Amino acid sequence: MNSRAASVADLVRSLTSREDDIRNNAATELYRRGEESAEGAIVAWRQDSEIGALISKHATVGIAVTPERFAAIRSALGNPPLADVPPEQDAQEFEWNVGEGVHLDILTTREPDGAGAIARFLAKFGEGIQQVEFLTPDVERATEMIRSRMGVATIYTSTRAGADGTRVNFFLVSAAGGKKVLIELVETPQRA
Repeated sequence: MNSRAASVADLVRSLTSREDDIRNNAATELYRRGEESAEGAIVAWRQDSEIGALISKHATVGIAVTPERFAAIRSALGNPPLADVPPEQDAQEFEWNVGEGVHLDILTTREPDGAGAIARFLAKFGEGIQQVEFLTPDVERATEMIRSRMGVATIYTSTRAGADGTRVNFFLVSAAGGKKVLIELVETPQRA
């Protein structure tokens, strides 16, 4: 399969392959598409020197899949550990680092007919690129600057708990062709 020409649905299906090359090529292409779309959506953020300094250069692309596909991908990868996701978020996830600079979060819902963000995404769009995450040392400061300087509203009125003790907020940002990209800013916990 030519990864660049493949549909997102075909790439997601390939994530369950028992063949490392097929699985890794699909993951790399999904990452490329998500990262490219996100960078196009936040180009003005990058141009603001203060905001740009608060947003990591490297992304993590979140891929939403059905619970069945989640289990199959996880099995194909040797059952990597699950993240500790707050229960009210109705999600399960694990990280997958494919290679140098290629980071994915594989996401699913705990309740397929639930009201959580991943369940709603799957019901509306099906499997695919759900979000693109960027690390920040100060999610509240970055959020306030993006709101005030860029005029972009957040999904949540205040920062909330994320997986593994992180603090997060989300922005739905316009990208090329009128598409929307869900951008997540993630502040990791300070280690003592």
